Amino acid sequence: MKKTLILIWILGCLQMMASQNDLVLWYNRPAIYWTEALALGNGRLGAMVYGNATADTIQLNEDTFWSGSPHNNINPNAKEAIPKIQQLIFEENYIEAQELAMKTIIADGSQTAWGQYYSSIGNFILDMTHQTDVNNYRRELDLNTAVAKITYQVNGVNFMREVMTSFTDQMVIIRLTADQNGKISFRTSMNPPRQRVGTTNQMVKRDGADWLSVTSQHFRPHEHIESLLEANTQIRVVNEGGHQTTQGESIVVTGANSATIYITIATNFERYDDISGNAEQKAIAYFEHFDFQKPFAQRKAEHTAFYQQQFDRVTLDLGESPQKNKPTDVRVEEFSENYDPSLVAKYFQFGRYLLIASSQPGTQPANLQGLWNPNSGPLPAWDSKYTININLEMNYWPAEVTNLSELHQPFFELIRDVSVTGQQTAREMYDSRGWALHHNTDLFRVTGAVDWHACAVWPTSNAWFASHLWERYRYSGDENFLKEWYPIMKSACEFYFDFLVRDPKNGYLVVSPSHSPELGPNVPELKYETFRFDGVTPRSYNAQIFQGVTMDNQMVFDLLMNTANAAKILGVDADFQKEAIETAQQLPPMHIGQYGQLQEWLKDWDQEYEEHRHFSHLWGFFPGNHISPYSTPELFAAAVKSLDGRGDGATGWSMGWKICSWARALDGNRAYGILKNQLRLLQNNASTRDPGGTYANLFCGHPPFQIDGNFGTTAGIAEMLMHSHDETIHLLPALPDVWKAGKITGLRARGGFDIVDLTWENGEVKSVTIRSNLGGNLRLRTHSPMTHNNHAMTLAQGENPNPLMHPARFLPPVISHPERLLDIQLKPSFLYDISTVAGETYTFTR
Repeated sequence: MKKTLILIWILGCLQMMASQNDLVLWYNRPAIYWTEALALGNGRLGAMVYGNATADTIQLNEDTFWSGSPHNNINPNAKEAIPKIQQLIFEENYIEAQELAMKTIIADGSQTAWGQYYSSIGNFILDMTHQTDVNNYRRELDLNTAVAKITYQVNGVNFMREVMTSFTDQMVIIRLTADQNGKISFRTSMNPPRQRVGTTNQMVKRDGADWLSVTSQHFRPHEHIESLLEANTQIRVVNEGGHQTTQGESIVVTGANSATIYITIATNFERYDDISGNAEQKAIAYFEHFDFQKPFAQRKAEHTAFYQQQFDRVTLDLGESPQKNKPTDVRVEEFSENYDPSLVAKYFQFGRYLLIASSQPGTQPANLQGLWNPNSGPLPAWDSKYTININLEMNYWPAEVTNLSELHQPFFELIRDVSVTGQQTAREMYDSRGWALHHNTDLFRVTGAVDWHACAVWPTSNAWFASHLWERYRYSGDENFLKEWYPIMKSACEFYFDFLVRDPKNGYLVVSPSHSPELGPNVPELKYETFRFDGVTPRSYNAQIFQGVTMDNQMVFDLLMNTANAAKILGVDADFQKEAIETAQQLPPMHIGQYGQLQEWLKDWDQEYEEHRHFSHLWGFFPGNHISPYSTPELFAAAVKSLDGRGDGATGWSMGWKICSWARALDGNRAYGILKNQLRLLQNNASTRDPGGTYANLFCGHPPFQIDGNFGTTAGIAEMLMHSHDETIHLLPALPDVWKAGKITGLRARGGFDIVDLTWENGEVKSVTIRSNLGGNLRLRTHSPMTHNNHAMTLAQGENPNPLMHPARFLPPVISHPERLLDIQLKPSFLYDISTVAGETYTFTR
């Protein structure tokens, strides 16, 4: 028996070593801080594993455990005030307009909420009885299996601890083994988070076994909203050999050969407007028909098979270096000075792992911290809710291109929800049909304007949301999907049919009032002081609320044109199509200003160089599709000028956006330079004033932790290797010089194409295999000539006949100083058309 245990131990260690150089985050010490702990998740349950050998902590989350209860937070004073605000803006009385907007549009914080916060369930504590010196310690998260492991030696005994948040069993499962019998002894307990959440622990007998049942609830209302959500955690320990007893609120195991701990959690949340569920009954229900005799190895295999069905769709090989043999935190710390391409591949795949772990069909969408929040301060950072002036959308940038399309669904369901709750906002705040919301929402799908800042006065996130629906269609060509979601897109258009107003000075239809997230012009005439909070201390402000800001124009144009196109495809609503197109044609065009830059506002207020995390006026560049180096070269040059002016340093999430944008700018070396900034080791005590980077556990730091930086960087790496937004599949559009050879498999492209296999050498495509899922024309752009032995390739001319490959092209720009446009020389390329058949694959070689 002992030989068998030793063999199992050796095989487990060999498996760890075999994958060490591949897709494993590993460390030679336990986590001390939360941003060093290993993240596990199954979309619904999140766990952060610290991995201390003698006294471990596993911090737990459940995706529907928030403060508050169902409500909305509109300000009914807005409807009456908006015509006056618009008049003041048209009169260029921006300061008075902003002050009136702050008082009448933003939700009254003295009476209602600015948004509820996402909470931790608490900390599961595992106290081992061995308290002596620990040797041969290793902690890892294997991205191949979504399992965390801790191995170490005490007094000649080798211990292994495995943790997973099972996709198939919907619970956290912890397995403890040793290579000698009778050596597993421990005590379990559950502690509440540090603040705002209280727990009641109770030992109960069920089915002849001892269970720890833990009820968690918030202490008090948050921002005038009662906290009525309740969570229940059920914990069961099954030991092989040894003895199990209870001591107070703890389960104690002594002298076992091995043990397995099962944890599941549920809340009384049913949907955004219904919290009538029974948390305890729901938590217990996960154990109905549960076979405790099923081996852990089988459960792990089922969990891993589910996970790998999603994760294994994409592989990336950028080469390797001796750095691969070092712990992950050391590699991040040394990345800027050492060539470590496999760390980039690992970071890319870690972003995909996090999306799989935090967003599954039927769960809540990934929030500002994904699924993981320790609730360790007075409040989690930015309430850990949904910030929707880029951050939530950015979470899903990798979903389609990195072949995780079904993980987009939770975001789509949030869109469905706010298209209902947002009808009240449209009607009672803006006197309009359709639906609208501002720059934040939460579990209860609030749609009012929140936070005492001008960035709250931004009612256009519905247009950005709708672009995700249209992009899903462009990737899939699924007309059933389009038919299901078209009414929501149309309803968003109807909001703008009613809310857009004619600018009397230029005749454009404009969104007013609004804001360009999250920046205002730095010009003297817009600065002012006011007594905003205590009525005593003056504070300085800039006017930031205007009409016709560039981002709004781009997004609303995109919404109107795409929805008109959807109606045409579906053969419905001819009158609506006409109105949408005519309305879009009356929006302000993009303006190119005094520095050759793309203007952020209708007035040429931009600074030539202003390093900042936001560059919202480049929405039409990325993630939008309006600007092309080939068909709109003036706008392309202006966008690159503006992007350059924002600098390369930023918060972590912004660097993810900048990587994507420099990839769109066809500048792989600039994108890679920002990637080096992103992979800068952040200290755990980094403040919001520090530049962004990456924590030891590969979480992206604003700082503090924001998950959208991980997702944005993953999308950016894909964007460096393949574009499909601009009528073509463009291979290696922004390849940095350091990635001379590599291979990627499994990316998805618009038009219904899959990049089965793309291999390059010496910076040029060696071969590519593409699957056509829908048939139709494949237009391919490469920077070296390609051949296909069995199929005709013609040099492409004119518009691509494949409609799924067409972006919505914007109005011609207004250029005030054409002589100041950047002269950008594009790398020569080859453009091919190939007629494809649905289901067939096509291989092209150099």
